Amino acid sequence: SGVIEGVSAGLFLAAVIVGITALFVCRHRTRKVVFRVGLCLCCESLLFSPYQDLKDVGRNQPLDSALLPENRGKNRYNNILPYDSTRVKLSYVDDDPCSDYINASYIPGNNFRREYIATQGPLPGTKDDFWKMVWEQNVHNVVMVTQCVEKGRVKCDHYWPFDQDPLYYGDLIVQMLSESVLPEWTIREFNIYSEQLGFSRLVRQFHYTVWPDHGVPETTQSLIQFVRTVRDYVNRTSGSGPTVVHCSAGVGRTGTFIVLDRVLQQLDAKDTVDIYSAVFDLRLHRSHMVQTEVQYAYLHQCVRDVLRARKLRSEQEGMYRM
Repeated sequence: SGVIEGVSAGLFLAAVIVGITALFVCRHRTRKVVFRVGLCLCCESLLFSPYQDLKDVGRNQPLDSALLPENRGKNRYNNILPYDSTRVKLSYVDDDPCSDYINASYIPGNNFRREYIATQGPLPGTKDDFWKMVWEQNVHNVVMVTQCVEKGRVKCDHYWPFDQDPLYYGDLIVQMLSESVLPEWTIREFNIYSEQLGFSRLVRQFHYTVWPDHGVPETTQSLIQFVRTVRDYVNRTSGSGPTVVHCSAGVGRTGTFIVLDRVLQQLDAKDTVDIYSAVFDLRLHRSHMVQTEVQYAYLHQCVRDVLRARKLRSEQEGMYRM
């Protein structure tokens, strides 16, 4: 019996060591994380790296311009500020050294180093700056993933005309040409005209209207379809500059939209996905991107649902061939 007990204890110890080693390897892999779609769905847990590991990514970068007394009033939230190295700069006005500031950051995508601009929802005093940025950065597509008022609190100023009467925003004239209201989002088209330069540009706004602040949409399919709709328009807009994405602070819902757009492109092009690295990359360019753990988990659920839908389609096609 002593021999049996000794062997049993040895086997138990070996199993514990193997388990710990496997756990360590899995955690190590998820930090780097490439998940190939060909793997079975039971391996999807490898997608989920600890959200807490992202807490301090990029946070040691200077914010000098955002903290200048002249610019503090241009920030919707005093803890969501653009890094000096990645902030969008406006052209100067009357040699005012602070007139180039807007709370907005360049964000890289899968295709370009400055594929997106993540920004806060405009304030009453920054609406003109918002449209100036859109004009100067050659923006053709704007994504809005917040309501102007949520739970009785103003989250974003109404920065576009209410009807088809044109309005001045600084030196630019903005006129709404059309508005298509759908159950979960609205698409608006604007004509922006520069009197100074004498020409105009068409800009589309994609306004997703069913996303609660700090939370996630009720279904994954809704946002997946919205992101794919925007991507289709962006791909068909030749010569366009960055896509502007904003919510209220320009980090939570904004970051979640951008990451989902990036990983869906990865899935379509390479059959791989890397959520952790995408969020890591975004946080090097703007703090708090994908602001809550719920939003981080929602991204994984979106990917799982896309994979399940693919698997179901593949099985159905196989049945039809038979």
